[in-house]
Amino acid sequence: MAITPEGRVKAKVRALLQKYNVYYFMPATGGYGRSGIPDIVACANGRFVAIECKAGNNVPTALQERELNVIAAAGGYAICVNEEGLDRLEESIKRLTSSHRKEEAQ
Repeated sequence: MAITPEGRVKAKVRALLQKYNVYYFMPATGGYGRSGIPDIVACANGRFVAIECKAGNNVPTALQERELNVIAAAGGYAICVNEEGLDRLEESIKRLTSSHRKEEAQ
């Protein structure tokens, strides 16, 4: 089965999360869950992380944007990334995980 352009973005995000030992899962809604849930849900250094993946110039739907905003308002880190946003995501994950390492050293 061929991987979709969005699937390639998801694979890169998963690899990045694995690189920094971040727990994550991909909720499968399949028509039974709430619409708009981000593609990848993670926990980095005790911080809730929600990642919506898009290919090319695609943007989140109104429901996806609403979910990302609700998560951010609740104190979570919510981001929509495409191929060009992976560096920004990595910097954020690096910041979250490095603060964890500093706390362990103290």
